[in-house]
Amino acid sequence: MCRDSGVRFCPQIPTACFVVTADELPLNPIAKCELPAVGTKVAFMAVPHDSQETSYLLPPNPEDWEEQGIPDFVYGQKDLVGKGIQWPRNSPSALDTPPLSRFDSALCSAWRQRAELGLFRYCLEDLQTQILPGSVGFVAQLNIERGVQRRRPQNIRSVRQEFDPDQFNFNKIQPGEVLFRLQRQPNGPAAPKQEDILVMINVSPLEWGHVLLVPEPALGLPQRLLPGVLRAGLEAVLLSSHPGFRVGFNSLGGLASVNHLHLHGYYLAHPLPVEGAPSTPLDPKGCIHLLQVLPAPGFLFYTSGPGPELEALISRVCRATDYLSDHDIAHNLFVTRGTPPGPASSSSDLTGIRVILWARKSSFGVKESGAFNVALCELAGHLPVKTSQDFGCLTEAAAVALIQDCLLPRTQADEVQAALVALMAQEEL
Repeated sequence: MCRDSGVRFCPQIPTACFVVTADELPLNPIAKCELPAVGTKVAFMAVPHDSQETSYLLPPNPEDWEEQGIPDFVYGQKDLVGKGIQWPRNSPSALDTPPLSRFDSALCSAWRQRAELGLFRYCLEDLQTQILPGSVGFVAQLNIERGVQRRRPQNIRSVRQEFDPDQFNFNKIQPGEVLFRLQRQPNGPAAPKQEDILVMINVSPLEWGHVLLVPEPALGLPQRLLPGVLRAGLEAVLLSSHPGFRVGFNSLGGLASVNHLHLHGYYLAHPLPVEGAPSTPLDPKGCIHLLQVLPAPGFLFYTSGPGPELEALISRVCRATDYLSDHDIAHNLFVTRGTPPGPASSSSDLTGIRVILWARKSSFGVKESGAFNVALCELAGHLPVKTSQDFGCLTEAAAVALIQDCLLPRTQADEVQAALVALMAQEEL
């Protein structure tokens, strides 16, 4: 159980998402996130919403966890933060404490409590981190435990494989792993009800706050991107006031280890290359752009924030991923705050949401070789490295070579690009 008071969590993620009892002093919100000593009386509380407090924490007795039910995190349009998010200019990785959003408070307090209760496969200590020298700006982190203790991938044979209830799936998780249910308030009385999404811990975390966003598990949906879960992922990024909260998707064959529909979400207190990388439009209306810079070319979709533009982006992205799935082409997707498409930007203002989609070679089974496996975060420039030896000698050139080895051959990549551009043109007909 992860209850050692010496275990530390990422110091860049604010911890003002809980309060201590009256006889104790509150922790500095930007201090290192030391877990309290065993026996310390700590009352984790969510931030009030409309004068009604909701606790996203488990009761003290594990026997009561299942009976408690799943709390709802109810949000509306006013909770989505579209503007005013940026990295500090002087030291981007050492964040001043931003105002915590309700979403950040709920997620951080509940996730931290599950860590203290030992619900993860390992204790996530401060991860040794380095920016690899070179022009790309790779963020490499040493995460030995994830490489050793994460669940082995399922036997996947096709990007279009059906859901198998006999394999591990999110109906089989332990009580207490679900933090809360994302519940979107309708924009108006005539608006259709949006599906609820469960937010649960990833028991083998990449970084602090690593969660999974899962549509109703009982539906048994295979790992194929759908508009409802993509909308929830985009809105989760908009719900966070932290510039380093990102969301992503791995298809089957794109290193998804569980064939049950889910997105990943996590905090990383470092800018990534894809946030401001230059791009060129692929169609006259600017519906789809091409990121051509290292580490890997990808298709860029952009929205300045919530509203009709967001819905249009969801439609475009899902038509693109549907094409890839229908043609058995593996893919990865990454959602981050970023700058508008066009030339490279030196601005620290992250004025909108970037969605980057990569088509890639299919990869099935366990991959033991290589300093890291190539999936959504690696393509975006975040490299969780599996061994100390690889971490010490990893270079930008070696990282780029490993990533590019997973990309489609040029001829096939050109065919995919032409097909996706044609799909975007159909929107105007």
